[in-house]
Amino acid sequence: MKDIENRDDVNLLVSEFYSAVLKDELLAPHFAHIDFAHHMPRMVDFWCFTLLDEGSFKGNIFDKHAPLQINQTHFDRWLVLFEETLQHHFSGEKAVFALQRAKLIGYTFAIKMAQMRGDS
Repeated sequence: MKDIENRDDVNLLVSEFYSAVLKDELLAPHFAHIDFAHHMPRMVDFWCFTLLDEGSFKGNIFDKHAPLQINQTHFDRWLVLFEETLQHHFSGEKAVFALQRAKLIGYTFAIKMAQMRGDS
């Protein structure tokens, strides 16, 4: 199995991952309102910037997700789907790094959202 090497690989990862998210009973309702045809290029740009040092992605990804009513359970499921998608298609250094970044993003988002809600 190959590693993540280029934009086409990142596009495959992001497309397959969000396809799984939109079929997931827990996550799909929170993402059903998103225009993925419009949003997909931004997500691919983000992951290309993160994994391939490609481009100069600008934007605050947390602010876009902050309004979602999701919690640790949702992030745990998000990570399971991300890891399953990643492992189905890729292996290698970049794939390992992608999973590490996804875990860091999920952890950070979960904490920030809990703080915004005043969860203890």
